[in-house]
Amino acid sequence: MAYLTLKNINKIYPNGYHAVHNFNLEIEKGEFVVFVGPSGCGKSTTLRMIAGLEDISNGEFLINGKRANEMGPREREVAMVFQSYALYPQMTVYDNIAFGLTLQGVDEDVIEQRVQNTARILGLTEYLDRLPRALSGGQRQRVAIGRAIIRKVGIFLMDEPLSNLDAKQRVTMRYEIAQIHRETGATTIYVTHDQTEAMTLADRIVVMKDGYVQQIGTPYELYYKPANVFVAGFIGEPPMNFVRGTVKGGCLAMGGNALDLSRKLPDIGKYEGKEIVLGFRPEAVALGEHEDGYHIACRVELTEMLGDNTNVYVTAGDTQAILKIDSHDTPQTDADITFSIPLESVYLFDAETENVIG
Repeated sequence: MAYLTLKNINKIYPNGYHAVHNFNLEIEKGEFVVFVGPSGCGKSTTLRMIAGLEDISNGEFLINGKRANEMGPREREVAMVFQSYALYPQMTVYDNIAFGLTLQGVDEDVIEQRVQNTARILGLTEYLDRLPRALSGGQRQRVAIGRAIIRKVGIFLMDEPLSNLDAKQRVTMRYEIAQIHRETGATTIYVTHDQTEAMTLADRIVVMKDGYVQQIGTPYELYYKPANVFVAGFIGEPPMNFVRGTVKGGCLAMGGNALDLSRKLPDIGKYEGKEIVLGFRPEAVALGEHEDGYHIACRVELTEMLGDNTNVYVTAGDTQAILKIDSHDTPQTDADITFSIPLESVYLFDAETENVIG
C-alpha cells in the first residue's frame, strides 16, 4: 500500500490548453478514491499524471513522501486498468493475467500459484484456457483487473473500467471491484463519469468540473452537504431540483407559491433584491401538506413508474421539478397536487457564485 500527495498539480498542453488547475489531494494508504465529473473535466488527465503517462506541468506529486514527478510508470509501481480492457487477443486468459510477471522473469511455479489465486478471487478459474473473444464483456474486464492486481503493487488505477458494460454487468462488477479492494487493500484511484459508481465504491469522492476540483468528501458529505450548485446537481438521481429567483419581502416565488426563506435563513434580509437558488432533492418531498415545511401547489405533467418508486414531473408556473415518491401514491397526469419540502431538506445557493449559503 502507498499514500499519495498531490500539491498544486497543473496540466498545461503545448497549445496552451489548461486541463487541470491546482489539484490538491492527500490519499491515505488503502483508501479508495473516485474522481468523478463530466467528460472533459480533467479526471482522466489527473489519473494519467499519477500513472506517469502524462507529464506534470507544475506542482509536486509524492508517493510515500518521495517526489515522483520525474519517475517513470514502472518506478512508481502502479497498475492500471483501462476502459478498453487492452487484452492480447492471441493469448489465453492465463497468459494475459501472467503477462506482467512473465516479463519480469518470475519463476513459473510462482506465476502458476499467483495466477490461480487471482483467478479464484475473480471467478475466472474455469476460463483460464479460453481466448478473450470467447468471454463476455464483464469477464474480459475481470481479466484486465486480474492482470493488474497479480503484480501486487501499492497503487491501483482504474480509468472508466465499466463504461463498456451493460447495466446488469456494471452492477455485478461494482460489487466485484469492491470485494477485490477489500481483499487486496491496495490504494485505489478510480475514474468515472457515473455518479452511482462513485457513490457506491468510494471512501472519498473528488468532484471535478472544467479542470477544477469542486468538492472532496465522503459520499454522505457530497450528498447531504454539497458545496455548490454543480455538486448538488451532479450527485443524486434524479438530480436535485433548483428554483432560481429574486428575493422579495424575504420570499422566493415558485409559480403561485411564495416560499418564506426566513424560515430557513433568519438573516435572509441581506439578500433582499438579489437572485438566489433554492434546491431540494426529488426524494425529500412528501405529497400533501405537512408541518415544518414548504407547501407547493403544482400540476402533474408526466409520471414514470419505476417499480418501488415513481418519478413525477410537475410544473408550478414556469418552474419545473421532479418528485420521487412511493409508487403506491402515484398521482394522475394533469392532476393538481400539493407537495411538501421539509425545511432541513432545503438548500440555498448564492446565484452569482453558486456556492451554498449557510
